[in-house]
Amino acid sequence: MPQAATQHEPETLAERYESVRGRIAAAAERTGRRGQDVLLVAVTKFAEPEQIRELVTLGHRDLGENKVQQLVQRASQLEESLSRQRVLPHARSSPVPEVRWHMIGHLQRNKARKAIEFSRLIHSVDSLRLAEEIQVAAMRREQPVDVLIQVNCSGEASKFGCPGPAAVHLAEQIDTMVSVRLRGLMTMAPLIENSAAAREAAIRTFARGREAFEEIQKAGVGEGRFNILSMGMSGDFEEAIAEGANLVRVGSAIFGEPRTPPAAEPDEDG
Repeated sequence: MPQAATQHEPETLAERYESVRGRIAAAAERTGRRGQDVLLVAVTKFAEPEQIRELVTLGHRDLGENKVQQLVQRASQLEESLSRQRVLPHARSSPVPEVRWHMIGHLQRNKARKAIEFSRLIHSVDSLRLAEEIQVAAMRREQPVDVLIQVNCSGEASKFGCPGPAAVHLAEQIDTMVSVRLRGLMTMAPLIENSAAAREAAIRTFARGREAFEEIQKAGVGEGRFNILSMGMSGDFEEAIAEGANLVRVGSAIFGEPRTPPAAEPDEDG
């Protein structure tokens, strides 16, 4: 169950960040794991540039974006800021960190080349055609591109992702590619109002995601590298961790609610 509300609700970014980390650690411990066993990807979709810089200053390294254009813009802006810091006198004694960007939203095939240029891990490969496009774009790279298969475990027509029954076959096909390295699976819970029914729907979806993940592992895909289960966002990451997630994608719980409430999108994370 999610952590009970405390008397002092976190108000600053630093407080919200520490609160999320604490909740992740508590949820992991309830499953016999440690907090560091669950990777936190901070979704910057609605974050201000200064908030992103502050989060990196706090020591966070993994950032996620939903759209390629915004990924390129955010990554370039942050790298420019970090590059300026690296030439300052104190940089030798206090090295400026490298950050890892994740492409977590729906990826169009014609944007695959740009996505692999700026992201460390692509969470949203949902078809063989997209995987093939990434393979072609990555052929000249020294290292293969790490990807996750996005599986539609909720059955919603508005959701991207391959159908659950097709996941093993798609995984086996991607596993034959030289320049694409399959690392795991990603899924999303239904986008419905916060309620007991919503939590139950999320738990069912995450359970299906874990079952699909375990089925692919049992098929021998990935030679031991298929080990990432990306599930859970701001409203349901504790339920996802309870079902075995070892990567969660959290936006508003860290950065706060966006100033202008966004319209719901099929690929909305965070």
